[in-house]
Amino acid sequence: MRKLFLLLSLASCPAFPAETPLASLPYTPGLDVSAMDKSADPCVDFYRFACGGWMKNNPIPPDESRWSVYGKLARENQRFLWGILDGLAKSAAGRSPAQQKIGDYFAACMDEAAVEKSGARPLKATLARIFRMKSKRDLPALLARLHLATGGTGLFFVFGSNQDLADSTSVIAFAESGGLGLPDRDFYTKDDDKSKELRARYVAHVGRMFELLGDGADAARRQAGKVMEIETALAGASLTRTQRRDPYKLFHKTNAEDLKTLTPGFDWGAYLKTLGLSRLDTFNVTEPEFYKELDRQLQALSLADIKTYLRWHAGHASAPFLSSAFVNEDFEFFGRTLYGVPELKPRWKRCVALVDAQLGEALGEEFVNRAFSPELKRKTLHMTRQIEQAMHDELVGLEWMGAETRQKALEKLRAVVNKIGYPDKWRDYGSLEVRRDGFFGNAARANLFESRRRLAKIGKPLDRGEWNMTPPTVNAYYDPQMNDINFAAGVLQPPLYDPKMDDAPNYGNTGGTIGHELTHGFDDHGRQFDAQGNLRDWWMEKDAKEFNDRAQCIVDQYAQYTIVDDIKINSRLTEGEDIADLGGLVLAWLAWKAETVAATPQSRDGFTPEQRFFIGYAQWACEHHRPEDLRARALTDPHSPGKYRVNGLVVNMPEFERAFSCKAGQPMVRENRCRVW
Repeated sequence: MRKLFLLLSLASCPAFPAETPLASLPYTPGLDVSAMDKSADPCVDFYRFACGGWMKNNPIPPDESRWSVYGKLARENQRFLWGILDGLAKSAAGRSPAQQKIGDYFAACMDEAAVEKSGARPLKATLARIFRMKSKRDLPALLARLHLATGGTGLFFVFGSNQDLADSTSVIAFAESGGLGLPDRDFYTKDDDKSKELRARYVAHVGRMFELLGDGADAARRQAGKVMEIETALAGASLTRTQRRDPYKLFHKTNAEDLKTLTPGFDWGAYLKTLGLSRLDTFNVTEPEFYKELDRQLQALSLADIKTYLRWHAGHASAPFLSSAFVNEDFEFFGRTLYGVPELKPRWKRCVALVDAQLGEALGEEFVNRAFSPELKRKTLHMTRQIEQAMHDELVGLEWMGAETRQKALEKLRAVVNKIGYPDKWRDYGSLEVRRDGFFGNAARANLFESRRRLAKIGKPLDRGEWNMTPPTVNAYYDPQMNDINFAAGVLQPPLYDPKMDDAPNYGNTGGTIGHELTHGFDDHGRQFDAQGNLRDWWMEKDAKEFNDRAQCIVDQYAQYTIVDDIKINSRLTEGEDIADLGGLVLAWLAWKAETVAATPQSRDGFTPEQRFFIGYAQWACEHHRPEDLRARALTDPHSPGKYRVNGLVVNMPEFERAFSCKAGQPMVRENRCRVW
């Protein structure tokens, strides 16, 4: 997935004038000559050549940790959605039920005076439930209610639904690791000075949050230390992100009796009864060792310590929906400290993001009706089929793959489902109550709606039409268990896909994205799932070794690249994305050549079609980051920085060397090229 990160958590500096809603999306060309730095030698640093002007002319906004072409388009989409929501919030005439919900949700969210007046009162009922716990026997039922109220995240563990890894047609319960306030277990375990400093600042933040909840300063400090102690123990028992890339490490199917044996100190019967799932008898426990440690913690901790931990996570989860004291404190650590963001996002951005997060398909339908035509869908689908044909031809001619594995690979390719723009059937939010005068209540009911919707899928027929991304999102993804590729309408807008532009940059950019997502089905993770989306080894041993040898070339290459300070890319974490990047660009090139085989090549803007293809590809990745953001992403982001998602690919492409007449020995010419697909 070409992932885009947006902090959910006011002001603008003079270089960034106040923003207003957009009535229509602005146009930026798919190949932007002004974004280039023509003083750079493309054979020395192609990324600077393609993106140097963009980085110079697009400083990071004060409310962002990074800035990119993707991020800029996402902000334009947000401003367009702001205009839609503002109109629906101000005028009730002629609104459909779905329009009423998103309009009233936005209106309630934007009523800052009412939110300020309520202070922390909306959280009192939850805190009272925690306070009323008389013994640890009350924990399972209370935890179930808290999981439902917060979307199942944060508190001790995560419980939800997903496809059975061995039978993709079946949806079963998943019990996963969780319980952390920091973004990843490595934030608790790394021993360098910056990590220690960050943990100290996190503990100070937790203490200040306890003070906002009404505790005295000394008690708040003690309780923050206890939270850190509990979370550190849970982090130490959790798998690393790199380990979690192996799906077999996350597949431990069990029944209710064995689940009780794994955590004898936790009453799963009471927990499941509260969720409305009393008869459940099939689970996937993704990390059994985590649950053993969780059981040890629950047995060792006092009731008071458990209440402390629950109060922190309840406050943490609710902070974005409370008064400015909570919002600002939450931002101070999770925005400014963790990612280096100078300023909080203005309220309209946070409210648009929340509508998208909680009523995303109702908002997405409005976006699609205004910004995504049937013709655009047709063109994108045509390009997708061209990319798939290129993958087919590559598999047929692949010298290192044997006939039996090739047959299974082609079977998987034929089974890939293409989802373009938006779902065929929109989600029904009819049972979700939205009030114009209650922001916190709307958010809480939306969380509960989504929690129950996900849990209700357990034991029901799989809905293969479901999306895991809302239509306005500037992103795309591949799902190995669904075996589908999904391109949201938001990512199919200029400059990423430009209907006014020639094929070369469009195939480089959007074609590269399509190829990227398709290649995910055959990267180190995706290749372990068969045509039906089942976790099954369909590779002959010799072919698997050939794949791993070629993938290792990419791992070794990216391990040499520095992210920030002395931090190198964790190329085992980024392996799948790096493989998909290279495979996607190769497939896009082949599809573009097939599409234009009968055309007469024409130069534009002083560049040949081949050069325009590579420049078009590179310009999707134009970006820059704050140092804090880079350090945090080094631990959590499976994507390499944009510079290496460009330069790291072209060094492996002889077509690039020929297009720009590069010479042996120049930085963008690699002697021992990597190639998987």
